[in-house]
Amino acid sequence: MNARVDILGCPVDALDRPGVLERIGSAIAEGRRLSPSMVNTAKLVGMRRNAELREDVLAGDLILADGAGVVLAAWLTGRPLPQRIAGIDLMLSIVAMAALRGYRPYLLGARPDVVEHAARNLVGAYPGLRLAGRHDGYFRPEDEADLVAEINASGADCLFVALPTPMKERFLARNRSALTVSVIMGVGGSFDVVAGKIARAPDWVQRWGLEWLFRLAQEPGRMGKRYLVTNSVFAAWLARALVARLSGGRFTPLAG
Repeated sequence: MNARVDILGCPVDALDRPGVLERIGSAIAEGRRLSPSMVNTAKLVGMRRNAELREDVLAGDLILADGAGVVLAAWLTGRPLPQRIAGIDLMLSIVAMAALRGYRPYLLGARPDVVEHAARNLVGAYPGLRLAGRHDGYFRPEDEADLVAEINASGADCLFVALPTPMKERFLARNRSALTVSVIMGVGGSFDVVAGKIARAPDWVQRWGLEWLFRLAQEPGRMGKRYLVTNSVFAAWLARALVARLSGGRFTPLAG
């Protein structure tokens, strides 16, 4: 069993990527359900304001730090994590495993052209990869049951859901029990990156935890308000958590 640490009142699994992949590979091989939840700065702030989102995230079998801010918070509060586990990196590692072991992923989400390009690029990048299927994220609520049936009928071993927060969390909460796929994971905007529609930050930017700034430069209109609000709130949380730690207390805005 891995240790679960408390980050500002949110439990996070202290695992590195190889440890997570080992669990995912075992779950698929044994036909067990495993659904990781990924948390970053924006999602943690959202969980404080949205009880439904908080409940959906905490329902994950694993809760993983997808964001440098979460890793920094862990360090500042004296509960360090082994590493950041970026959602797109974990998704690509699972895809690489699938290509080697014959597992079949299903891609759900994004615009029709984006999911098509993402599927084509993944198959081209990972020889031997066979996709179970794909579907864009523009489906009507009344079509959701049929979509779940289609995913189940595809024989998929893993499902990647590229919908925005909190839509993907709500989709998984509604359909987790109906889906027969072993590994189900929300991947946000990862299909846009894989499809080449959005550039990913260079390695040095990622190492310094500045991917949000790189993303802001690409989409200032759409991401500006989000980052201004969430980063300001999260920075205030970190300051209060550090003061609380130095005084022998704890600051847990997400507890309860």
